[in-house]
Amino acid sequence: MAGVSLKCGDCGALLKSVQEAQEHAELTSHSNFSESKEAVLNLVCSACGKPCRSKTETDLHTKRTGHTEFVDKTEEATKPISLEAPKAAMDVDEPTSSSGQPEEMVAPKVDAKLLAELEGMGFPKARATRALHFSGNTSLEAAVNWVVEHEKDLDVDEMPLVPANTKVEAPKAALTPEEVKQKAAELRERARKKKEEEERRMEREREKERIRVGKELLEAKRIEEDNERKRIMALRKAEKEEERRAREKIRQKLEEDKAERRRKLGLPPEDPATAKPVAPPVPVEEKKSSLPIRPATKAEQMRECLRSLKQAHKDDDAKVKRAFQTLLTCIGNVAKTPSEEKFRKIRLSNQTFQDRVGSLQGGVQFLELCGFEKIEAGEFLFLPRGKVDVSVLNSAGSELNSAINNPFFGVL
Repeated sequence: MAGVSLKCGDCGALLKSVQEAQEHAELTSHSNFSESKEAVLNLVCSACGKPCRSKTETDLHTKRTGHTEFVDKTEEATKPISLEAPKAAMDVDEPTSSSGQPEEMVAPKVDAKLLAELEGMGFPKARATRALHFSGNTSLEAAVNWVVEHEKDLDVDEMPLVPANTKVEAPKAALTPEEVKQKAAELRERARKKKEEEERRMEREREKERIRVGKELLEAKRIEEDNERKRIMALRKAEKEEERRAREKIRQKLEEDKAERRRKLGLPPEDPATAKPVAPPVPVEEKKSSLPIRPATKAEQMRECLRSLKQAHKDDDAKVKRAFQTLLTCIGNVAKTPSEEKFRKIRLSNQTFQDRVGSLQGGVQFLELCGFEKIEAGEFLFLPRGKVDVSVLNSAGSELNSAINNPFFGVL
């Protein structure tokens, strides 16, 4: 079976004709070509119709144009390759006979030196002439490769014939080393410029992407800050409402105590008509918050733990205050000297600790929120040195100070 392409033995490129092989040889100085049964790829862009010969060409075309659809027309374009010299390189005289007689056929002219070398290698003259003729009469290696590829052809030992009036120009002389260097330098320069242009284009694309991502991050940060501001405002409003309700409860308690004292002294009850009217509390309509649900921070968890402790023991303020002060001492010792293990390890069975903190609901939980962990089957509370977070301890100290000094803390 005849080949469908010419393959460059130096770089592996597939070429569709002898003319392309000659152009490839001029550009690269490669001279080792042979017939191949591997077809040249013909991938045609569906959008613009540009043919591409390799996957690399399709990738480059996609990057430049954005076209991604290609149709494989390799089989349609595949045909046996002609090893005759291209017509553009031949000067063919028109037949001078007008009698219709067939033209005389003669053996083609080939390089005598290459022919002698092939004959010296043991090849018959007809096979050597045929190999030189169909390999383009370019080099000994190309002729030998042709012989190896076609040694099983039936006509391999037949002398090829061409019209007698066909004049074939002598093969173009090989490039000198200086010309080869010059062409290589030109190719490298073109490749360098092309690469620089591609890098500049990619840099512009990356800069656009960085600007876009930066804008998105700024917008996300603005939204997050806005939500955080709204959340803080809602918390402050809730705290103020809690304090107002606590004051109202204390005021009602004072009124009850005043009435009780008047009763014990035998005084008549105070006339409600003469008493200063008290405006009823304005009901606060609960509004559904449109803010996104956010998990409670560690400080909020600590505050809720202390509030639960005070409400669970609201009848014994002294005990609650002593528990808060004990927790503040433990946290303060660790924050001041975190390297001291004795401050970071607490025996849960210690009677003093149990009386002040351990037996109260929420006391141990508060220490766990500060980083303490139960070890040795729950016998000790221990804060590892590597897990000491001064910011968490400072936050815990602030919450304890607020709980100790705020008379309305945990009233409701």
